[in-house]
Order: sequence, then structure tokens, then C-alpha cells
Amino acid sequence: MSAQTPTFRMHDREFVALMASIMALNALAVDAMLPAFPAIRQALNVADANSLQYMISSYMLANAVGSLVAGPLSDRYGRRPMLLLSIAFAALGGLASAVAPTYPVLLATRAVHGFFAAGLGVLAVSVIRDRFSGDKMARLMSLIIIVFLLVPVLAPSIGQLVLQVASWREIFHVLAVAAVLVFIWAWRRLPETLHPEFRQPIAIPVIARNWLACTTDRQGMGYMLAAGIMMGGMFGFLNSSQQIFFDVFDAADIFPIAFACVAGSMAIANFSNSRIVERFGARRVSHAALIAFIGFSLLQLGASQFEPEPMLLFLILIAFNMGMVGFTGSNFGSIAMEPFGHIAGAAASFQSFARMALATLIGAMTGQRFDGTTGPLAQGFVVTGLLALGLVLWAERGKLFTRPRRAALRPKAPTH
Repeated sequence: MSAQTPTFRMHDREFVALMASIMALNALAVDAMLPAFPAIRQALNVADANSLQYMISSYMLANAVGSLVAGPLSDRYGRRPMLLLSIAFAALGGLASAVAPTYPVLLATRAVHGFFAAGLGVLAVSVIRDRFSGDKMARLMSLIIIVFLLVPVLAPSIGQLVLQVASWREIFHVLAVAAVLVFIWAWRRLPETLHPEFRQPIAIPVIARNWLACTTDRQGMGYMLAAGIMMGGMFGFLNSSQQIFFDVFDAADIFPIAFACVAGSMAIANFSNSRIVERFGARRVSHAALIAFIGFSLLQLGASQFEPEPMLLFLILIAFNMGMVGFTGSNFGSIAMEPFGHIAGAAASFQSFARMALATLIGAMTGQRFDGTTGPLAQGFVVTGLLALGLVLWAERGKLFTRPRRAALRPKAPTH
């Protein structure tokens, strides 16, 4: 099913590239700085290496809170103006972080940056849901994530390259420049996608009613939480990846390459998903991937007991695990959004907040358990996989590998 506004003239390929670029600004704001952790620790006198992970957590948690604001505002004033505002603040956030004199100030600027950049993810999903739903939306989301994942592949290398010629502060200037370029592109090419009849007033009862709809829909709630928990496993790796490769494997030089391999596995998974999801269905593909994730996680837990653990074995298993996250992510998100075409902005906002907050907390807890081995990360994967499976079973009333309920894909009357 496709719902297209009469004014939309952008070709699908450009649409995919633009949405991916908008979403990628968040990934760039996190991944590009990973190689700079040791330099930041030295320059700003950070005593505990694990505390550097708060640069990621502060951004992500504030991003989750900001999601609650971005969605309702876009339901009232439209996707385009709020999206442009979010991109502009992403540029300003990079500039502010570049001049932070102390570590607490840097954490504060990161949090402010994350809060105002929340619309980059929420509103991109809202724009996509304005136009597509069901397996078609899952296929487009997979294509978008393929392009989006080029950033995690390249970002650590970009950060490493900047460090070779300039200070770590220049990495934040790169973030600002990237945001300016995306702003110009969106301003010139992206029209409004929100249907006039779906505009929602800024009123507490309306917002509360929309959020209540999100929390009382079994399908939406189950898959939203499952997606957040799976994302939490990924964030656990993101938080501890620099320490794992620098400290556990003493492989600082290959960190950008190893990180690119892991991100590349997610890109391959999303490309594969885009080719098969409309044939087999988002549920069948994602349920199989979730079960495989649990299996690979158990293997990784076993491998973490080796002394020393072979780095190649770790890299192979983490790549397979992140590939399974690639299969579940876009599909779980699309399934969770199926019932909410009439309140896409509010639903995307609430679900983004819940997913991001849950994932950030899980990722932070996993990262803070880093003890010089890969054991805590593997344990986190096993737990998140089992919890996600339980939530999917609850959402589907004990049935896996089903096809979508078509009634959930039909448009509903707007809520006023």
C-alpha cells in the first residue's frame, strides 16, 4: 500500500538517499569520535576510561527524550519545517561540542545536540510512513538503512584521518559541515508529506490519546520493545568496541577496519532483507533472524571463555550477530508502525523514544560492565535475544512466522 501526496515528485532512489543521509547524521555524531576517545581522555583529564562511554549515552538518551517533542510538533506543523530545524541544530551541536573546555561541558553539549537532533530519526521514519506501509515500508527501510550504514563503515576511518592531521575537536567541525550539506539538499528537494487531514493539534489530551494508542496496541508495543532491546545489544557493542579492540586485542590500528566489517555485515543483511522481505514477509524474516541471533550469541559466549580469545573468531561472530540485528531492526520497526498510519508522527515519536531510551540504558549497562574481556558483551547479547523473543511471542500470541494482518494496514480516521 502506498499513500502519496500529490506534491511529491522525488524519485524513489533520491528519496532513499536523502532519508538515509538525514538519519546518518545521528550515526556520524557517534561513530566518528570513537577513535578519538584516548585523545579526549588525555586532553580533558578523564580519569576512568569507561566514563568516556557517557559521550555516547548522553547523546542517545537526550535523543530519546527529544523524540517525544519532534513527533507531535511534526504532526501539527508538518514534517518539512521540523526536519529542517532538526538538521540545523545538528550543525550547531557539532560547533558547540568543538569548543567544549571540560569533559562535563562536552557531555552537556552532546546532550543538547542529541535532544535537538532527535527529529533526524523520528521525522525520517514519519516521512517514510506517510508514503508507505507494511512489507513495502520494510523494503524501503532496508534500502535506506543500507545507505545509512555507509556512515558507520566510514565514520571511524574519517575520525582516524582527522586525528592524523588535526585535533579531535575538528571531528565535530566535520559533523557540522555534513549537517549543512544535508540541510541544503532537504531544503531544495523534500516537499511536505503529511496529509492535511492527518494534522494533529498541539493539545495534551490529543497527545496523551495518541501515546495511549501506542501503549495499548499489542503488536505495536511488543515489537517496539523487542526492537529497543535488540538495539540495546548493538549499543552495548558500540559503547565497548573501542576498548575491546584497543585493550583486549591490542589492535588499535585495525579498529576502523574491524568496525567497518561489522557495519558492513549489517549493510549486507539489510540489502538481503530488501530483496526478500516482500516475498517472505517481515515477520518470517525477522523471526528467523532473531532465533539465529540467539544461537550466535551463545557461540560468542562460549568463545569469550578462550584464553586468549582469537580476535578473528570474535570478529566473525560479532559480524554475524550484527547482521541478524540488521534483519530484525527495520522489520521490527515497520511491524510496530503498521497500526498507526493515521498518527504516524506521534507513533514514530513515542516508539523512537521508547526504543532509544531502552537501548541506551541496556547499552550503557553492558558497556559499564566491561572488565577487560568480551564476556559481558556476549552475556548481554544472550539476554537481549531471549527477552526480544519473549516479547515477539507475546505480540504474536505465541505464533511465529506469520504474514501481516491486512486490516492493520488500512488507513484509519485521524484522531482529533
